[in-house]
Amino acid sequence: MKKHILLVCISVLSLQTAFSQISDKKKVLEKMQLANEYFMNKWQDVGKTIITNKERPSNIWTRGVYYEGLMALHEIYPKEEYYKYAYDWAEFHDWGFRNGNANRNADDYCAAQTYIDLYNLEPDAKKLKNTKACINMLLNTPQLDDWSWIDAIQMGMPVFAKLGVLENDDRYYEKMYDMYMYSRDKHGDHGLYNPKDGLWWRDADFDPPYTEPNGEDSYWSRGNGWVIAALAKVLTIIPKDAPHREQYMMDLKSMAQALVPIQRKDGFWNVSLHDPKHYGGKELSGTALFVYGMAYGVNNGILDKETYLPVIEKAWNAMIKDGVHKNGFLGYLQSTGKEPKDGQPLSYDKIPDFEDYGLGCFLLAGAEVYRIK
Repeated sequence: MKKHILLVCISVLSLQTAFSQISDKKKVLEKMQLANEYFMNKWQDVGKTIITNKERPSNIWTRGVYYEGLMALHEIYPKEEYYKYAYDWAEFHDWGFRNGNANRNADDYCAAQTYIDLYNLEPDAKKLKNTKACINMLLNTPQLDDWSWIDAIQMGMPVFAKLGVLENDDRYYEKMYDMYMYSRDKHGDHGLYNPKDGLWWRDADFDPPYTEPNGEDSYWSRGNGWVIAALAKVLTIIPKDAPHREQYMMDLKSMAQALVPIQRKDGFWNVSLHDPKHYGGKELSGTALFVYGMAYGVNNGILDKETYLPVIEKAWNAMIKDGVHKNGFLGYLQSTGKEPKDGQPLSYDKIPDFEDYGLGCFLLAGAEVYRIK
């Protein structure tokens, strides 16, 4: 009996310690602002093209994800400077997409997430003209197979959810669900989701018989991060009685459960979730997305607080201790790609090919950590 009481006390003490370390909202906000200030100072011109191996406009998916994070920061700390930075970006691009409105590529219409957020703050029909044209085209055509790589689930799914709320129209929820489930259960040989492991293959190139060097399935960290983030974001958007909500909750819970035992001792996750020796090491973007999804789950009673709060705390502390520089630059961020080898090797000082999407992931995570009570 005494042993049982001692174990309970230790468990409660552990939970209280984790809670105390991430409940300092001021420090969480300071880290978010620091990282964001670094980026905004570096990219003062919102329309400046992004030049890596080629020149790209600043409304591509990488920047779209950043603005998702910025709007999350603005929601918990509504600073006029953040609003203006997002508004000026949307205005520069005429509230549109890189390849126009007849566009089935979720990477391109990812920007619509921020356009809709800005519309909700100050409605004006011009803000949604292109978004509605693009998404209504998807809504009214029969294809379901657009999201053939799991990154697209995060880029596209929340746009449907936001429009469903805005238009009070279940057709958006149904189309979103059908496209999600096609990716989940039909792309590749048997779908991109493996219910046995609770994780996703990035696309059909990586499902079995493809394996990592150790013979395990290939589960890319950031790819799985995109999915759990999409599920969390959609659940924040859709009404409690929206169709298929239970499916999204079930998948988020399964993914979170699968991620706990494979967290690194230092708090990060490896880029290859089931092969820690395949470019093993700290990686910030996947870790941030996992924190976002888990923190949302805890905040909304989907995930058990006692189980997941220490995991979240460990990952958040790892990111701010080992990833965030004094000037706000984020280290250990894998460059764009689709598998563990891309953008390697990583380091504290290495600059990735794009600095924007990793910051967006970090800000999404921070906004949910900030909400933990």
